[in-house]
Amino acid sequence: MCAVMLAAGAPKIGHAHEAIPTAAKPQGWNYPYSCCSGIDCREVPDADIIEGSRGYEIRKTGEIILMSDPKIKQSPDGVFHWCSVKGRDDGKTICLFVPPRGF
Repeated sequence: MCAVMLAAGAPKIGHAHEAIPTAAKPQGWNYPYSCCSGIDCREVPDADIIEGSRGYEIRKTGEIILMSDPKIKQSPDGVFHWCSVKGRDDGKTICLFVPPRGF
């Protein structure tokens, strides 16, 4: 019974370059190699990214990614994914996957 409870509460983990499955993409999806070296990308809560008139602000770093920046990618599963150098919370952004408006 404990094993079942642990398995049910265990966080979902994707393999290198794979996004965790979501309701919109139950099979998951792969991050492009240009964004990820196996440790750089992960799903982030909406609260970690602020959309403003200048672009998207990464709250953990204060970095602003302009709307026209090629680092901005459309999120296939409707949630934010952030790829930062070495997957660090204080790292520079490599790619930011943004959900389409109204998703």
